[in-house]
Amino acid sequence: MSYTANQDFRVIIIGAGPSGCIAGALLKNKGYQVTILERHVFPRFSIGESLLPQCMEFINQAGMLDAVIKEGFQFKNGASFFRRDKHTEFSFENKFGEGIGTTFQVQRGRFDQILANEAIRMGVDIKWQMEVIDTNLSIDKPELTVRTNTGEIIIFQGDFVLDASGFGRILPKLLNLELPSSFPVRQALFCHIEDRIDDLNFDRNKIRVTVHPDHKDVWYWLIPFSNGRSSVGVVAETNFFDSTSLNKQSLIEFISQDIGLSNLLKNAVFDEDTNSIIGYAANVKSLYGKNYALLGNAGEFLDPVFSSGVTIAMKSACLAANILDRQFNNEDVDWDKDYAIPLQQGVDTFRVYVEAWYDGRFQDVIFNNKDQPKIKEMISSVLAGYAWDQKNPYVKNAKLKFDALAELCRLE
Repeated sequence: MSYTANQDFRVIIIGAGPSGCIAGALLKNKGYQVTILERHVFPRFSIGESLLPQCMEFINQAGMLDAVIKEGFQFKNGASFFRRDKHTEFSFENKFGEGIGTTFQVQRGRFDQILANEAIRMGVDIKWQMEVIDTNLSIDKPELTVRTNTGEIIIFQGDFVLDASGFGRILPKLLNLELPSSFPVRQALFCHIEDRIDDLNFDRNKIRVTVHPDHKDVWYWLIPFSNGRSSVGVVAETNFFDSTSLNKQSLIEFISQDIGLSNLLKNAVFDEDTNSIIGYAANVKSLYGKNYALLGNAGEFLDPVFSSGVTIAMKSACLAANILDRQFNNEDVDWDKDYAIPLQQGVDTFRVYVEAWYDGRFQDVIFNNKDQPKIKEMISSVLAGYAWDQKNPYVKNAKLKFDALAELCRLE
């Protein structure tokens, strides 16, 4: 059975994750009719659990911050980095420039459900278990062909489509927009645990990032939650794992290779199955086209090391919502100038730091014994998600500044 749904949708959004719900709420609050097509039912598991303070700005713009605060997620004020016997911390409250300096570490099932509930409360129509299987965006009223969980085929029409499908990357696949990433193929192996951490020096208010003692490009994350549980994972190129049967015991073995992390988790209970994501880095030919734009991970995803994914997704949602508002009011808009270029500026800033992380230069800088508080504040601002702040020299001239700093640290 096939029929055409409501002809009056202004905006159709694919995916009810953070970028989809933020964009939907912003557009609804501007008076537009919005429907979100979500393949799954919520709550559902997702990674991207350590938010950055910049996210709070976007959540606040969408009118959802009070609901997020009330949920009681784990407070987060920075990041701790470890390599063998070296340790350094970044406090996001001690950063360059203005803006919120704290955030939360969240179980994404709960967090995404809150954002979806808030979007619904504002009047956004979310249709669950709707899988987009085809599209025709070249016509005046772009169409999305959707299959429901009962097998029914529905055609949705609107004035514009935003793809917030994340790693599903619906439009890039349907429109042949995908490009290979410039990064090597990496894999993440991870799970949630009952951490039972009894070390009084452990700071649950920070994400802990640990460099493998023997491999500078292999690292672990430990993200504490507010309920005594944590997310723990290891990231490396695929040949490091060298196994076709990665499982819970594999993750425990990898953790045992770092003395500090294994001691911290000596009492942990690994009571959930492990998950694995491989080849997650992605790119596209274009972030927009006739009657559509790509948000967040549907466009480009770099790497989980600095937790930039959700921040980039929310930034893209805010940019796209503002441009659509102008477009619907018959103003001249330039999606390249007003969306793709400014969004890419922040992505490219994060890219500088991700590349420097894996080649070891970022580690050389942060574990350097020379105290440079002003520079540390500028880097802290980037790590807090403020990768679009052109007042910050380590954003405006990210590659030049960081390359010079890394070379200086190398020579010392």
